[in-house]
Amino acid sequence: MAKLPRRLILAVAVAAPLILAACNRAPDAPPKPSFKAIDITGADYANKLDLPDADGHMRHLSDFKGKIAVVFFGYTQCPDVCPTTMLELAQAKKALGADGAKVIGIFVTVDPERDTPAVLKAYVANFSPDFIALRGTPDEVKAAAKNFKVFYSKVPGATPETYTIDHTAGSYVFDTQGRVRLFTRYGSGVDALASDLKTLLAEKS
Repeated sequence: MAKLPRRLILAVAVAAPLILAACNRAPDAPPKPSFKAIDITGADYANKLDLPDADGHMRHLSDFKGKIAVVFFGYTQCPDVCPTTMLELAQAKKALGADGAKVIGIFVTVDPERDTPAVLKAYVANFSPDFIALRGTPDEVKAAAKNFKVFYSKVPGATPETYTIDHTAGSYVFDTQGRVRLFTRYGSGVDALASDLKTLLAEKS
């Protein structure tokens, strides 16, 4: 039996997975959405967030079903990353027009020592009247951050009160069904975020 040319064998080997993938996809299945952020659909983390809001009411991820929820861990005295992130979310929400009402920002403080409920309430209101802030005990915040794979660490300052906090600079985006879908890197910009939010809002349940 004649041997197949090596070039043909390689071509078949490369094409085989693509052919199998095409066969496994239903003929009428919609194409997978293309996002600017990191697609983490199906992740087994970022699935639990049980913390009180600034009014003392216990909140859960399930409370936000029906809306696109964007969760960010930060602190109010953060000099750059936190205000920039919250401002970009507010601007992306505004860019969606009437659909912006379907997007909610959730700010989780990693500095409950200084971020009192009153401070948090005023802080998020600076960006959007419907953004909410969550604040737990140090142990509760630690547990929530662990579930979201969020890192944070206190950095001593000149005085005990002037410390800063290094923390993960990114946001988690949940679809209207309450499923985590995206991780957005800090600095991605308003246009990219607005595009991804619009794509999620256009999805069918």
